[in-house]
Amino acid sequence: MTPVMAEPLLEVRAATKRYGGLTAVNEVSFEVARGEVFGIAGPNGAGKTTLFDVVTGMVKASGGEILFRGADISRSSIHEICRLGITRTFQKPSVFDSETVMGNVVVGAHFGSGKPWWKSLQRDPEVWDRAAAALDFVGLADRADEVSGDLPVYDKKRLMIASALASSPELLFLDEPFGGLTDDEIDALLVLLRRINEEQGVTIVLIEHVMRALMALSDRILIMDQGRTLLQGEPKTVMSDPEVVRVYLGTSADEVATQGKEPGDAEH
Repeated sequence: MTPVMAEPLLEVRAATKRYGGLTAVNEVSFEVARGEVFGIAGPNGAGKTTLFDVVTGMVKASGGEILFRGADISRSSIHEICRLGITRTFQKPSVFDSETVMGNVVVGAHFGSGKPWWKSLQRDPEVWDRAAAALDFVGLADRADEVSGDLPVYDKKRLMIASALASSPELLFLDEPFGGLTDDEIDALLVLLRRINEEQGVTIVLIEHVMRALMALSDRILIMDQGRTLLQGEPKTVMSDPEVVRVYLGTSADEVATQGKEPGDAEH
């Protein structure tokens, strides 16, 4: 377990996002320590992805503060946030289907380089070396010349992760990385994400519905419901809380016990 440090890498203070009369994220606060894996879970519509969008600059917060390394990034652009060291992946595999595997990762490497756009018209050795290293790390080096659109879901997810790693992040946001994978693929991705965290020193924040993966990876978990924080803490403590069980599984803790299930046995 990674202890929470006095000066966290990321601080989210009362983050709020409103769309007209709808409050999608309502004063959510949490901190993430450098080197930690921080999990976020909750029922569909709880506001998890909107929270990701706010922190990573996809949308601007309606209220609250986002601090990265102590500096307020609440009004920063996506480009600025990426170049500071924060990057993300998405629920659905988002790749340039007509581009090669290597081409996709080069885009990520260039995007995080902080160099002017016209540099992308040249073959920058530093960018390509970083892209190649990221592909090798996720196990896709032998598919570098293949067209990305033909890849299966698992390989597209690894490609998204490689593109993110090529931007040299300190903090990696993963939106449901295990969704749609087989049990064997989940196990393999667990190993890869642990390596990213432990070997590359990348701090990870992930949204996940596959409970066995979330429980295995996370140092701490935040549960959201209806845009608010329901509970946060260590995985076993959080997922055994009666209110979390009721909200997340739609049943009572007594019923779960009677059925012989653990909260962590929830389906996708």
